[in-house]
Amino acid sequence: MSILSYVGYGAGVVAILAAGTMLLPRNVLVQRSGTVAATPATILALAASNEGYQKFNPYLKADPAMKLEMYGPATGVGSGFKFDSKDGKGTAVITKVSAESVDYALDLGSNGKPNQTIAAVADGTGSKVTWTLNADMGNNPIGRVVGLFLDGMIGPTFESGLKLMNDIK
Repeated sequence: MSILSYVGYGAGVVAILAAGTMLLPRNVLVQRSGTVAATPATILALAASNEGYQKFNPYLKADPAMKLEMYGPATGVGSGFKFDSKDGKGTAVITKVSAESVDYALDLGSNGKPNQTIAAVADGTGSKVTWTLNADMGNNPIGRVVGLFLDGMIGPTFESGLKLMNDIK
């Protein structure tokens, strides 16, 4: 066999692997839930506020040197903040507030534009809080492979945030 044959076979294998990644999920959901010793109204009021969110922001806990710049209204739809940390930079803006949840649009630059939701419902003397991230990995083969690891990368951070919510007074 000639070297060109090997190159042709190699290119074929690479093409098959790249096409195979398109069989991986395009949409990735990361979700964590926990019981928090605060009312749903308390949790959601903080979640809908620039300053309030920082009280349980797990990324801020992991990087106290994170730079934050608040913008928009102090609370509600349009309330947001820019962040620059050791793990990256981007923005988070509130897109919807209801009696059960707060939705955010995140812009993580080249890392995508996932949506995030913090939901809280009464559960005994506290709340069951569910923190969700929904990411569209698009048609990028590398993004789809990264999507396989997203739960393991972000899930523990959400768990940390849920624990921080229990420190809210």
